[in-house]
Amino acid sequence: MNSPLRIWHPFTNSALDPPPIPVERAEGVWLHTKDGGKIIDAISSWWVNLHGHSNPRIAAAIAEQARKMEHVIFAGFTHEPAEKLAAGLRKWLAPQLTHLFFSDDGSTAVEVALKLAVQYFSNQGRVAKKEIVALEHGYHGDTAGAMSVSDDSPFTDPFRSMRYAVQRVPSPYLYRRPAGMTPEGYLEFCIERLEESLQEKADSIACMIVEPLLQAAGGMIVYPAEYLRRARELCTQFDVLLIADEVLTGFGRTGKMFACDLAAIVPDLVCLSKGITGGFLPMGVTICTDRVEAAFRSENRMHTFYHGHSYTGNALACVAANASLQIFEEEPVFDRIAAIARINRERLEAFGKYAAVGETRQIGTMGAIELRAEDAGYLSAMRPKLYQFFLDRGVLLRPLGNVVYVLPPYVILPDELNHVYDVIEEAVQSLF
Repeated sequence: MNSPLRIWHPFTNSALDPPPIPVERAEGVWLHTKDGGKIIDAISSWWVNLHGHSNPRIAAAIAEQARKMEHVIFAGFTHEPAEKLAAGLRKWLAPQLTHLFFSDDGSTAVEVALKLAVQYFSNQGRVAKKEIVALEHGYHGDTAGAMSVSDDSPFTDPFRSMRYAVQRVPSPYLYRRPAGMTPEGYLEFCIERLEESLQEKADSIACMIVEPLLQAAGGMIVYPAEYLRRARELCTQFDVLLIADEVLTGFGRTGKMFACDLAAIVPDLVCLSKGITGGFLPMGVTICTDRVEAAFRSENRMHTFYHGHSYTGNALACVAANASLQIFEEEPVFDRIAAIARINRERLEAFGKYAAVGETRQIGTMGAIELRAEDAGYLSAMRPKLYQFFLDRGVLLRPLGNVVYVLPPYVILPDELNHVYDVIEEAVQSLF
């Protein structure tokens, strides 16, 4: 008799981690487990859920579309849900962003952007411009290209031979600035280092990729909008394409629809995923300017962008995204976002009194607490203790090592969000 086929769960070590928790259903911010328990999903199930689990409007849109057409090849074909999504996104994007390319998830959206940037110059005969600039502490996904532009970390260490070389510049992570530097001085240092890198290798650098204003997996690092504005100016000056990885930051997470809106900048390419379908189905989108797309508009077949995914433009994912955008249009979503941001600010302020807390950070619906730790980083010994402490109290939080963060669905109620912070405060008081 064959042995049973066992599911291998992400970020799980079978020798160290407890068995997975069976979830029978989910509604709003609550996960209902098989044993009758309830858990608040305070991280939007890895940052994807916007309007609550099992949102009836999105569920109904998917069901209706599934009875008509689930998926068709997108090479040489199109359909109404995809066209409607392009029109819906048009309302929220800067007018300079004009062309949309579908893929499957955040990693593939990044892969598309990187390949577009490199081929953009290649199609013009400028083949030397193929290098990429990325920030320290950055994270852009788990596929080979996305992993290459991500920082060195436990996520990437086993795959050193699979990653290509990237020009890395300092992140404006002001809390971790060198001793003796002021926050303002370190910000200027980071900008100067970027300028030096772009100037020195202007003939060989194709693009720079950033997570705008919020480096997520690197520790929920919030950095000043001034850095993003200066990066935009320098990329323009040295003819380098700027890629904004808005996979997490898009769709209201930072308070505006897109983080780039907060800095009042327009990138050359934008990567979207996670919340685009409201958390129902995987989808990736890469959007670029007319300038970028024009380099592929040619009678030369070798200028074609030979990239595609089997589920590109999936009709079910498109209608989920359309329903999510409709919720933004018809419900007070940004009022909900503002309410979450207000509670984040109020509750985080109180954590400054604890010696174990190094810094608190907040932007929009994200609130983070960086705990002091000699082993700071994703593999900090604090992480498993904190994770289990929270689960035991019915709250799903997945600390990034010594950084505890909150990033809930927008439908979370004030009492629910305050309860999450009560549990975090209890952890800080009792564990440290």
